[in-house]
Formats: sequence, C-alpha cells, structure tokens
Amino acid sequence: MDLNRFKLIRKENKYTQQAFAELLGVPTTTADIERGKTKIPGFVVAQLMKLFNINPLWLFGQSEEKYLAPREPQISVMPKVITVSEFQSENIVLVNQKAAAGYPHNIHDTGWYQQLPAFAIPLPEFRNATYRGFQVEGDSMLPNIRPNEWVIGRAVASIADISDNRVCVIVLQDSVLVKKIKKLSNQQLQLISYNVDYPDIVVGLRQVQELWQVTSKISFGIEENSNSYLLKELQASMQELKSQLKSFPKVN
Repeated sequence: MDLNRFKLIRKENKYTQQAFAELLGVPTTTADIERGKTKIPGFVVAQLMKLFNINPLWLFGQSEEKYLAPREPQISVMPKVITVSEFQSENIVLVNQKAAAGYPHNIHDTGWYQQLPAFAIPLPEFRNATYRGFQVEGDSMLPNIRPNEWVIGRAVASIADISDNRVCVIVLQDSVLVKKIKKLSNQQLQLISYNVDYPDIVVGLRQVQELWQVTSKISFGIEENSNSYLLKELQASMQELKSQLKSFPKVN
C-alpha cells in the first residue's frame, strides 16, 4: 500500500488523524496506518470507496486513476401514464405529430391521454410489455424511417437497460425525438440521425423523461423499395454533374 496516498486523502479532506479514524471506524487514530505499523483493514478500504469514491488500485499504488468511474445513474424513464382498455388490458396509445408537441408538458396528466386513439395488436411480439406509437415528423431518419410514418416503441425502465445504436423515441422536457442513441461517459446521450444532413444532438440524462425502444413501424407506400431515397439522391447528383459539365468550355 502507498501510505502517502492514504495520508493524502486525509489531508485533502482536512481531517485530523483522530477525526479520520472516527470517520472510518478505526480505533484511536490513523497514525499507525500512516506510519506503516498497521495494515489497512478491508473495511477501511470499503469506507474510502464509499465516502470518497477512491479507487483501491490507486490506493495500493497500482493505478494512476485516483477515483472510480462514476456509476451510471439509475434514472427512471418509464412511462408516466399507462392506459388500459375496457377489458383492463394495456393498449397502445397513438401520439400523432400534433399531440407530440404537447406530450412532454402533459406527460403526467391522465386526462390528456383520453383524447388520444388507442388500439391493441393481438400478436405475441406485443405481449408482456408496454408499447406506444409515435408519428415521425421530418426527414432526419431517412432513408430508414420516412416522414409521417409511425413507429411503435417498447417502454424502457432505465437508461442503463438500453444498448447503444438502438433507435428510440426520446421524450425530452420540451420535445419528442426519434433518434439512434449512444450513451456517453459524462452522463449524456448522443442522439444520432440516419440522415447525414442533420448534426448529432447531445442531451443530459436528466433531460430524458421517457424512453421507448423502437421495435417496429407502420409504413405506407410499400410499393417504393427501401433504396428509393438513395436512388433519388444519386439521380439528382448525376443531373447536377451533367449541368456542370455543360458549362465547361469545349476544347477543339
């Protein structure tokens, strides 16, 4: 053990040897530990971890990382209101674009949900969980999710339960977004669009009121294949290139 590091913790936190001993549950003072006459007990190491977030490897001179990595807070992002049918079974509430504008501000209002349509899907994939439907606004998730399509999301209990690169409906304090998510180390979420024209958004975990992992979508216009958006972009780029070539002077 690096005795200087043990002593440093005490001095940095402005404790006398006696007061530090009382805090850690050590008889008399910590003088014998600091002199190396007494080995540091395991319960003292545990107290240093609990009270000061000290990395035990740093304490024993085997790491330069003084503090343990902060634990991801268990922030609840469960739905604030759940609606049931007349048969007392959960149904899927549909939140269209207009309703989504007021959703964050009415998230606790049970009466507000009564104005929204709801239905049930009698498929095994939609059992044993809470689901909600959201209409997508804008083209930030093209080509995978088109404007005005509906996505069905499964409720997530806490942010720790969701993996990176999942598409989610994120209910913030003032907006509802559909994005791919990535958890950052500093208690933040990175919200990523499929459409590269849209920059990433970074939000604090505590800004998230609800989180719904997208499991399926309701799509219309199925005659268009999944590459139609990319094909249109390619055609537009080729047309632009042709126009630029025409503007070049001819070489004899």
